[in-house]
Amino acid sequence: MEWAGWLFVPRGAITMNAGFQAGAPAGDHRTKDLIATVSSIANSLMGEVSKVIIGKNENLRRVTVGILSNGNMLLEDFPGLAKTLLANTFARALGCKFKRVQFTPDLLPSDIMGTYMYDQKSGEFKLRAGPLFSNILLADEINRAPPKTQAALLEAMEEKQVTIEGITHKLPAPFVVLATQNPIEQEGTYPLPEAQMDRFLMKMSMGYPDRAEEKAILARRKLRGKDQHDVEQITSPKKVVAMQKALETVHVDPAILSYIVEIVQRTREDHRVVNGASPRASQSLFKTGRAAAAIDGRDYVIPDDIKGIALQIISHRIVMKPEAKIRGITGMHIVRKILSEVPVPVIQQG
Repeated sequence: MEWAGWLFVPRGAITMNAGFQAGAPAGDHRTKDLIATVSSIANSLMGEVSKVIIGKNENLRRVTVGILSNGNMLLEDFPGLAKTLLANTFARALGCKFKRVQFTPDLLPSDIMGTYMYDQKSGEFKLRAGPLFSNILLADEINRAPPKTQAALLEAMEEKQVTIEGITHKLPAPFVVLATQNPIEQEGTYPLPEAQMDRFLMKMSMGYPDRAEEKAILARRKLRGKDQHDVEQITSPKKVVAMQKALETVHVDPAILSYIVEIVQRTREDHRVVNGASPRASQSLFKTGRAAAAIDGRDYVIPDDIKGIALQIISHRIVMKPEAKIRGITGMHIVRKILSEVPVPVIQQG
């Protein structure tokens, strides 16, 4: 193995500095070597985080898919279910700068973006950067902040930049937001509008640990002899960006594209739905399908890469009719039904 262009790759393999052709045919040796490297780092990352976050391997994979896809994630759960620990552990394993913001009703946009302060020594106004200037941002209880502050965060998520007093600043790369919110039933919350929910790549829930998992958490705490967790750095921000770019080499068959479109289109045709998933959902499935394939060491997407993440990608983008809500029907129900009905394409790779 040798160091080449931010990634450890086999000698003679394609490097990030050498460049690559987006959409190269599956089976190219250089592409295979590059994707094998991404897979190795991604699986090492999940393995390291799983030493801290016990029994949540599916969510660890989803977060890894989200990071490789350069997308933002929403975790909806009750307090105390390791959401902060999850974000912090990923940041440490990635070697990324981590910031946490506790969203409250009096939080202002400038509190998260930053502001210009007058420096008496230089006689100039200098930027005092807010917590948005990080690689991994945990936006805790985003639905407790007023809509104006929510909008400022969501704009930064979308554009990967912020404008402060008329001056635009690019955010560090990678920039990934893990936002948390309490279930809407809790008092003192400002539910995110449907249009803003669409900006999240995926929505998921950590859930409570079962008895065996909770016992394992206590056993590991006893073994450590301290509250803090030791986390080994697996990669670096530059390598993460290179891995994100490497996904462009993952082949997506036209049959997979048709499969994605059919799933998303059917969310708009269900009679119980007011608004189906937007085209952003199709693009998200496209990106996450590539990431899922790369994690598994494949340079081509298969239907299971789409099916395995579709619930988390699409469900939160669907707006149900009031009568469907009363009957307890959710976006999850709609997507599960669609996935069971849409014919799965057969993909052959030489």
